[in-house]
Amino acid sequence: MIEAIRSSSARVIRALSAMDDREARQPSALPGWTRAHVVGHLIQSGDAYLWLMAVARDGVEPWPRAERAAMARELEDLAARPVAELVDGLADRMDRLVRVSEVMPVERWDTLVQALAGWRHPAWYILRRCLRELETHHLDLDVGYRTDDWPAPYVAWALEDTLSTLAARGFPLARVEAVDLERSWALSDAGPVVSGPGHAVLGWLSGRRGGAGLSAQELPAAPAWPMPPTPGWG
Repeated sequence: MIEAIRSSSARVIRALSAMDDREARQPSALPGWTRAHVVGHLIQSGDAYLWLMAVARDGVEPWPRAERAAMARELEDLAARPVAELVDGLADRMDRLVRVSEVMPVERWDTLVQALAGWRHPAWYILRRCLRELETHHLDLDVGYRTDDWPAPYVAWALEDTLSTLAARGFPLARVEAVDLERSWALSDAGPVVSGPGHAVLGWLSGRRGGAGLSAQELPAAPAWPMPPTPGWG
């Protein structure tokens, strides 16, 4: 997972390094956000993951958590900065997260930490959250990265995580088949059977693409995503 984060962040940084400030101010694929907003959000997420890693390692909060209003103001400030500064900021956070992860005491990985949204998870799940954030928001930058560019191991994990949660919540899908991964999931007794490439299924479930490439003619509305994992850790 550490190597996956290293590779994923390198891909994002290469894409950003090819931008000038004008291109960074262009709209992203997320309504109301420029590409610079997306990068600023990734920087803030990196700070959050470093905070959680410190809590897991040391058992105490390294500094007070920022409130949502303060984070919103910080995001606007980040989005106004030169793209070179944003690239350096993201590279710094990802490098630090990798270094901290590499020396995390093994027994601390199962320590429960609390996401800003309030749900808890073990420290090892921080790395999965980070990878999901990088891969999803690389798409949102709208620079030519598509769901079929997602690495297969990422797609397999993210589908497993998402579909396990949806099954526990009774989402109206009977079955999902990722034909390229040779994986399938039974979700409920009702709803359509959806099959197609794993990246297309995940792209639909994450709200990053429509139903093109999927077998079902009528799909339920994509859920709010990402969701806290189910079953959770309390």
